[in-house]
Amino acid sequence: MPELVELFESDDDAQYIARQGEVSAWDNADFVEAVEATGRKTLVIAGVWTSVCVAFPALQANAEGYTVYTVMDASGDVSKMASDAALDRMVAAGIIPVTTNTMMSETHRTWNRDDWQEWLGLYSELVPEYNAAVQNYNSAQEAAGEDVSPVDNN
Repeated sequence: MPELVELFESDDDAQYIARQGEVSAWDNADFVEAVEATGRKTLVIAGVWTSVCVAFPALQANAEGYTVYTVMDASGDVSKMASDAALDRMVAAGIIPVTTNTMMSETHRTWNRDDWQEWLGLYSELVPEYNAAVQNYNSAQEAAGEDVSPVDNN
């Protein structure tokens, strides 16, 4: 996907691992080796099809002791039934379903940080509904006569 290549081309931590026909990324030794090389034991997975691209590697990594989060609204499927069945299967195995907004909020944790405007830009792009929350917060702060920073919805 050109957008992902552009996004990560200057990121030394991101690397593309070509598969050799494997349906599950976890069946590709180079992919697993790259994951293991990070030393991390928590994975966040999204994919084209929830029931295949997400479920297969998530279940395999989970079985090998990884804590796995699946970003459900960043993944699709051939039908709602297929996605629901994959979700049920993964949850039964101990995989944790989340949303994009949940992952972003758990990652950034607080608006009281120097890079808050970068985070706001991400929210505006990926979770546009968040602008309504920012507007409500700013209106409440203004009504109380308080400073509206560090959250600015412009």
